[in-house]
Amino acid sequence: RKDRKQHPTFVFIAINLTIGPIMSVNLCPGKVAGDAMEEKPVAEGEVDEKLYSRQLYVMGHEAQRRMMSSRALVVGLSGLGAETAKNCILAGLSELILLDPIPPTTFDLGGNFYLSESDVNSPKGRAELTRDKLAELNPYVNVSTAQCSPDANSIQEKIMSLISGLSVVVITIPLDNSTVIAINEKCREHNVSFIYSFTAGVFAKIFCDFGDAFVVSDKDGEIPATAQVESMLPTNPIVVKVLEDQGRHNLETGDVVEFSRLDGMKALNNTQHAVKVTGPYTFELQPNDVNTATAADKESEGGATQGYIAQIKQPVSVEFKSYSESLKNPGEMLMSDFAKFDRPPFLLLAFKALAVYQSKHGGNLPPPGDSASAKEFVEIAESLDTENLLKEGAEEKKKLLLHFASGSQSILSPMCAALGGIVGQEVLKACSGKFMPIKGFFFLDATECLPVDIPEDAAVDSCNPRYDSQRIVFGKSIQDKICSLNYFLVGAGAIGCEMLKNWALMGVGCNSSGHVYVTDMDTIEKSNLSRQFLFRSKDIGQLKSETASNAVKAMNPDMNITGYAEKVGPSTENVFGDEFFGSLSGVCTALDNVEARLYMDSKCLFYRLPMLESGTLGTKGNTQVVIPHVTENYGATRDPPEKSIPVCTLKNFPNQIEHTLQWSRDFFEGVFKQSAEDTNAYLSSTDEEYREALAKQANTKLETLKTIKKMLNEDRPLSFEDCIVWARLLFNDMFHNQIQQLLFNFPQDQITSTGTKFWSGSKRCPKPLIFNPSEVCTDAQMRNHYDFIVAAANLRASLYGIKPVGDEAFILSTIENVMVPDFVAKEGVKIAANDAEAKEMDSNGGAGGHMDVDNECDLLLDELPSPSSLAGFRLAPIEFDKDVDEHMLFVTACSNLRALNYGIPTADTHKSRAIAGKIIPAIATTTALVTGLVCLELYKTVGTAKRELKIDAYKNGFVNLAIPFMTLSEPTGPAATKALVKGKEWNWTAWDSIDINEGDITLKELMDYFVKEYNAEISMLSSGVSILYSFFANKKKVAERMAMPISEVVKSVTKSDLPDNKFIILEVICNDCDTDEELELPYVRFCYR
Repeated sequence: RKDRKQHPTFVFIAINLTIGPIMSVNLCPGKVAGDAMEEKPVAEGEVDEKLYSRQLYVMGHEAQRRMMSSRALVVGLSGLGAETAKNCILAGLSELILLDPIPPTTFDLGGNFYLSESDVNSPKGRAELTRDKLAELNPYVNVSTAQCSPDANSIQEKIMSLISGLSVVVITIPLDNSTVIAINEKCREHNVSFIYSFTAGVFAKIFCDFGDAFVVSDKDGEIPATAQVESMLPTNPIVVKVLEDQGRHNLETGDVVEFSRLDGMKALNNTQHAVKVTGPYTFELQPNDVNTATAADKESEGGATQGYIAQIKQPVSVEFKSYSESLKNPGEMLMSDFAKFDRPPFLLLAFKALAVYQSKHGGNLPPPGDSASAKEFVEIAESLDTENLLKEGAEEKKKLLLHFASGSQSILSPMCAALGGIVGQEVLKACSGKFMPIKGFFFLDATECLPVDIPEDAAVDSCNPRYDSQRIVFGKSIQDKICSLNYFLVGAGAIGCEMLKNWALMGVGCNSSGHVYVTDMDTIEKSNLSRQFLFRSKDIGQLKSETASNAVKAMNPDMNITGYAEKVGPSTENVFGDEFFGSLSGVCTALDNVEARLYMDSKCLFYRLPMLESGTLGTKGNTQVVIPHVTENYGATRDPPEKSIPVCTLKNFPNQIEHTLQWSRDFFEGVFKQSAEDTNAYLSSTDEEYREALAKQANTKLETLKTIKKMLNEDRPLSFEDCIVWARLLFNDMFHNQIQQLLFNFPQDQITSTGTKFWSGSKRCPKPLIFNPSEVCTDAQMRNHYDFIVAAANLRASLYGIKPVGDEAFILSTIENVMVPDFVAKEGVKIAANDAEAKEMDSNGGAGGHMDVDNECDLLLDELPSPSSLAGFRLAPIEFDKDVDEHMLFVTACSNLRALNYGIPTADTHKSRAIAGKIIPAIATTTALVTGLVCLELYKTVGTAKRELKIDAYKNGFVNLAIPFMTLSEPTGPAATKALVKGKEWNWTAWDSIDINEGDITLKELMDYFVKEYNAEISMLSSGVSILYSFFANKKKVAERMAMPISEVVKSVTKSDLPDNKFIILEVICNDCDTDEELELPYVRFCYR
């Protein structure tokens, strides 16, 4: 999808996980994180599904439990360390130990969002200063600090003493090579995963060593492939063909699958087999004992015609090399930008040179802007260059090395955020065994942000040290421009929170000329807290935009920020209008839907503003930079619409759990929301008003009145017992009687006119359910019969304001006493066998055979109690909310019962919530990564000293942390349309318009303007869907309009007032005055105020 772009999967090598024993360590204990959280934590060892809701759809329960029993050590709490710690705490590790006794410098303010300028003079270390704020992020994570002296030997000794019993050690500050090698070797001895990563200005590296045999339980994070059997031939090997209308099977040779609910060859049910793929819809089962036994089974002689196939993911073991060995022989390194094939070896050389420089200078990095130190660094790199990496493109590479040295102390927020997302996910891989780790080295750089030479004004500022990290890389003049930016952030969710944090550290909108505007209509929910890190439990129910604004204001008091709770769209153009957009430097979208993105894209096109776009889907993410006149706009390419489920499939012939969940959702909306709203509409109207409103419901008014009659007369409950009785009878109608009627119309052995079985292929023959409150389904392990009654009765009681009773004995006793009438098949009931028949029935007014609809409606109206007799009585409509457990219990149980009717595998509430609620999987690591990449593009929109950026300097990003995979690529340029104006070629794009700033001129003056400026005669002029002028229009009307100002013409034709802005958008069709050929021109931006 466009809002969650994916890059084609790349497969990398994998490895083995062994989690060490959980051992106690004598540290600075401190209180457990998040003491202020009001909700009592769930039982020990259980997953808090409310908190980790979206993350669980990425990691899964088993991986989450592994993380919840894992301990990690993070060494270094500068920018990258803080980002990594934040992401690990949000993810829910058991314990995170912070080790960094080094006091902060002004450079740390560029990346650590929990340090302030007053901390720079503190004698405390960075870990101690940031621990409390990090601990607030998650009440389930024990965040502690390990104490030692700030010298290198003490830090090494402390790390070595803590390794035993950890799951992973993460070093995020540059250490001496011998120290890193010693720590890595001890980690290998104790089977502890090891990660070494740090940033140096716009350069960064990651190294991972997870041991000799690390087990990966899921190497790609993709949802296991599923398919439905069309046929299985009992040959040896067994040949399987899947239903083509359900799509390809998406299996690869060697994959393992499990069969269930096979119609025939039932010996294969619930057995697993490796496959050999023979086509997109066919595969063979690789020979084994089951094949032979099955082939000999008399029951299997006819093969199988229906059933379900599910891929079973297999663990893989991966071997890593140590840090020492990898320095000598790095092997193939993961690429981040395929336009820079030679960059990883070059950066490995640069980081080697940095380590040597440190060892020569007591662990210190090159001073910023110091030419002698930079020159020494280059000489070290040249001496280490045994492979002549610096020979090709020597001048460019020397400049990069000089930048590397000068900016090596710089801690840039975007780089820390991007690396923190990647490193954070590697920590989660080490703790959970889920997804493929980075094998060895990975390098990232953003050299396109750099000026040609080291800026002359690249110096620290003792008066305002907060932005020293950016000044030494980009210079003071660029920093001043960043502070002067006026940016509009649309959305304050996960991406919005991370973006605001980065902007606060970068200084966006932080001087008298700059400002940040953020809008979001949503309020904070508990499920937000695992990835929207600016929010705490005390903020639940508060506006996201307001809370986020206050949080980043605390990080950087200089930030000028205004929060809105407005939706972006035509309805709010009185708030976000010409003046507002005219004052902006750019727009950043942090949205979860395409519609709002397209609207913002249209505004950025119109006002020629840069737009920074990003989106995530679990471990996958994308970024897109939109630059006026340089790149294509966001809406230039569109994804195809999602496929909808055919109505007939939903009503009578489901074959997937998605079908039954959609049916259940629709039923919920109809029974608990629409019916209540229809009833309230009747009770709130006079007889005349209601009859008038009813007349507008030509196709549905009869059903509406029947429903209201049931709600007020026949089925109105007076007690909770009545609600239980209603629910029990509803069960019988939906899951027994309706199925019996369907089988009465289409018997199990029915043959179609073509001679095939009616119940075959994707049509699964249903069976009626016999109510049993104790029955537990095999797949979901739920008491669907009982759960349905309880959920339906509770919702029914809520509609009528009746207090429910939760006692199971009372509910079961009431159910037992319900008199359930026997089923009697109805003659003459027509059921559509396919969508074509369904449409025909709808066009004929349904099943037919009824008396005149209007007469029946009149009779029903007469039978209803008058609204005056029920004065003050109203129902309470229920809006479905996927995060309300009672709602999901009903939808899940209802869906599962229908699935049991049709022999479809059932789904538990967790899986059903994702499907029915259309939940987008999300995790903090991916969010941090994409916002970091976006902010690197923000640097470029500001500009670089003495350098003009072209399209190849900008980068769109596609990432998948599960594989892992990242590619940064050049954006696509805007498509051009060729027009010949006055004999000259004009290649205009979507960014172009004809801007007329002549005031509110008349239609005649506008026509003359086109003749004069474009040698073009207008043949048609329109505004929106209204035609203002055409050559074939009534001559008298044309003559009248010619003398009218354009604004009056628009008002006259559209019969409405103009919106409160200064522009009218006009579309023209015109011809060249000389050749009379049609001239294709862009839209007209007519400024009339």
